[in-house]
Amino acid sequence: MPLSDYTSETFSHDGITHEVFHRGSGPCVLVAPEIPGVTPTVVAFADRLVDLGMSVAIPSMFGTPGKPSTRPRAMRVLLRSCISREFHAFALGDTAPATVWLRALARSLHERHGGPGIGFVGMCFTGGYGLAMMLEDAVIAPVLSQPSQPLPLGKARSASVGLDADQLRAVAERAEADCPVLGLRFTSDPAVPASRFATLRGALGENFLSEEITSPDDALHPEIEKLAHSVLTEDLAPDTTPDHPTQVALNRTLTFLGDRLLANA
Repeated sequence: MPLSDYTSETFSHDGITHEVFHRGSGPCVLVAPEIPGVTPTVVAFADRLVDLGMSVAIPSMFGTPGKPSTRPRAMRVLLRSCISREFHAFALGDTAPATVWLRALARSLHERHGGPGIGFVGMCFTGGYGLAMMLEDAVIAPVLSQPSQPLPLGKARSASVGLDADQLRAVAERAEADCPVLGLRFTSDPAVPASRFATLRGALGENFLSEEITSPDDALHPEIEKLAHSVLTEDLAPDTTPDHPTQVALNRTLTFLGDRLLANA
């Protein structure tokens, strides 16, 4: 069972309550899962962080914890989440209530685990939340893996990062004050257009670090599909291929989090 080594408890804030799975000791990384939820591959990523000496917290914000990802299950969860008031999936420049809840959870985790701050890894539906999490001082290592919100319907939403101008300016100031941001995407992923990363580069400059994996890559890596999406989970190559671009992205993510959280712990 993927969550057999985890404890769980509920966390409530501002009328929102979700189950949160915990494992490990040391500075904490808040891993916000992708659609369709806390899948075995999301847990496997979190386990890597525990192996490096960090603790992890995985909130179950949608879907059924522990179930593997399938296309039908992902579509059902996506449709329900898109109409949820908690996520504001189509909104421009509008912080979703989910991010307010996550920031409260981040404060609680920092108080609980200590260290210089906490890390945040958002994936897919939660990928872009790493920017909104920077409005919470406890978050010092934000990772945006395939940030898919707002859903890229039209030119404005494709380039949007889900914050208004004042919030984005505050995020840029935090990034400039030694809080860099790491972003990951496949280049052909329709859910994460190039214009979204261009917005991040324009706002954060050299403080936006990125791994953009060429897809498809018929010459060097024909196994990378045109619609590859989940960099750290479903589309991650096996550990036996350490030079694979997804493994390079994974290792950069682990190094980024370790350098930010463990160096001064």
